[in-house]
Amino acid sequence: MAPIATDPSEAFSHLSVSEDLVPSRTEQQSQIVTLNFKGLLDPPLKLQTDVSECGGQLWPAGMVLAEYLLRNKMDELRGKTIVELGAGSGLTGLALSLGLSRTTNISNTIHLTDGHPPLLPLLRQNIALNTPHIRPTSLILPSLLSWGADLPPGIPKEPDIILAADCVYFEPAFPLLLNTMQELIGSETVCYFCFKKRRRADKDMVRLLEKEFDVEEIRGSWEKEVGVKLYRVRMEEDDSE
Repeated sequence: MAPIATDPSEAFSHLSVSEDLVPSRTEQQSQIVTLNFKGLLDPPLKLQTDVSECGGQLWPAGMVLAEYLLRNKMDELRGKTIVELGAGSGLTGLALSLGLSRTTNISNTIHLTDGHPPLLPLLRQNIALNTPHIRPTSLILPSLLSWGADLPPGIPKEPDIILAADCVYFEPAFPLLLNTMQELIGSETVCYFCFKKRRRADKDMVRLLEKEFDVEEIRGSWEKEVGVKLYRVRMEEDDSE
């Protein structure tokens, strides 16, 4: 598919993401960080990081995806059921839950999922840190979801929105991730798929997606500034009618 040209309303003047946001693996202690995404969140997101776990760190793709959606897609996300894959610390999903609680009276259900069991306590802790500022009627639910396995009870098939930030880092897992996305993506589902370019193999996952889905690239300053690619993934339209 041809890339989507970002229109002026979706352009970032200066994306507030840099490699400095990525904690060094040599750090000895985890910490609580606050993120307001250039004033888009007030009160800001609070996150307990865990530098001993890859998924417990802050990565540029999650920052890019959260800021893009907070800036441009709040109307689209209101009242929707959202599933985040590879949630890690819960950065993207929790940022959206705070943004939605501030901008709408409509409740959301957000499933924060990860396939690495040690990250579930971190997800629960970060949900608790931000619960005082999340609409009481909204549900933020942490779950263990292993790619390629059967969906666990409670995870909806064909949710409205899927978030996948920096899920492209381990090539043998690409077919498993694709399998899970095939189970989840329905005719009305929109998936936002975002990753930092690191290796040539990363593009292979996009090729796999293009064989199964309608994949459109969303262009923005994030690609040049921090090397992040962002795509919108939907089910292919049925042209048989």
